[in-house]
Amino acid sequence: MRLPFLRRNRTQQFERAADGSMTLMEHLYELRDRLFKACLAIVAGMLVGWFLADWVLHVLQSPYCDFDASLARENNGGTLPTDWKCGFVQLGVADLLLLKLKITMWIGLILAAPLWMYQLWAFIAPGLHRHERRWTYAFAAAAAPLFALGAVLAYFCVAFGLRFLLDITNADVETTLEITRYVSFVTGMMLLFGVAFEFPLAMLLLNVAGVVSGQRMLKWWRIVVFLFFLFAAVATPTGDPFGMSLLALALSALYFGAVGLAFLNDKRRARRDRESFANLSDDETSPLEYDDAPVDELDPVATAEPIAGAEPVAASGAVTASGSVPSALPLDRSYDDIT
Repeated sequence: MRLPFLRRNRTQQFERAADGSMTLMEHLYELRDRLFKACLAIVAGMLVGWFLADWVLHVLQSPYCDFDASLARENNGGTLPTDWKCGFVQLGVADLLLLKLKITMWIGLILAAPLWMYQLWAFIAPGLHRHERRWTYAFAAAAAPLFALGAVLAYFCVAFGLRFLLDITNADVETTLEITRYVSFVTGMMLLFGVAFEFPLAMLLLNVAGVVSGQRMLKWWRIVVFLFFLFAAVATPTGDPFGMSLLALALSALYFGAVGLAFLNDKRRARRDRESFANLSDDETSPLEYDDAPVDELDPVATAEPIAGAEPVAASGAVTASGSVPSALPLDRSYDDIT
């Protein structure tokens, strides 16, 4: 029996926030409550993430461990030595514990993302119009898969990058990676690719807002592709050409996809504008609407209420004569004591 009551309270709170009747302190109280709920969701996700941290760490280690295992097989005649171990070290006593806590926090943020993002959206949504909320739903639904696609591409790109970088080392040099720096390298690549994959979506958002058109976005394709390759060459943590090329080509493909959607949106907007004025000729005026009287479509003036007569204007009083203008002062007396 309490669910309809709570739903009605949330609806009333949303309406009060939308029409601006909430006070500043009420907004701050609402922000406090929603941040508290978001933190509870993240803590609950971290409790689950603590049990998944070892598995996630194993997945992050797999690109280097697979390469190290293949190298050990080559040096041992095609078989893996029985005493082989993946070559990671830790330099600090608590480095592995801190790394597990960091992975736990990432997992908690990902698992609790629907809840804390909902709390954030519920606080922002009353300040948006209905069509703005509709577009926000669409873009939020597309942003998460794009970020995940970029992160997965970065994970596979790490394998090619490690193989390229470690194959060019000297045979007399033994490579041993520090675990925390390696995990930071892999997660940094995944975060970089994921955020970069949101750029075409941002351009499409500008097109929906009417800032840029699809034709203009198409004219910029040479500059944009060059900037993609330049950004990929500077931003990728490795110096190998594989990660740079994969990131730049993926961004270019997404950008051309955004250009195609922008053209479709421009055509839809132009068709809607034409339909709005399709029934009017070039010299036809817009019809007048009368709220208080029935209007005949053929003769709206004949069915409208007549305009009442104006009240008579009373005569104004006599204008008093103005006084005489004083004569001008001599030149030597036209200045005061200061000037």
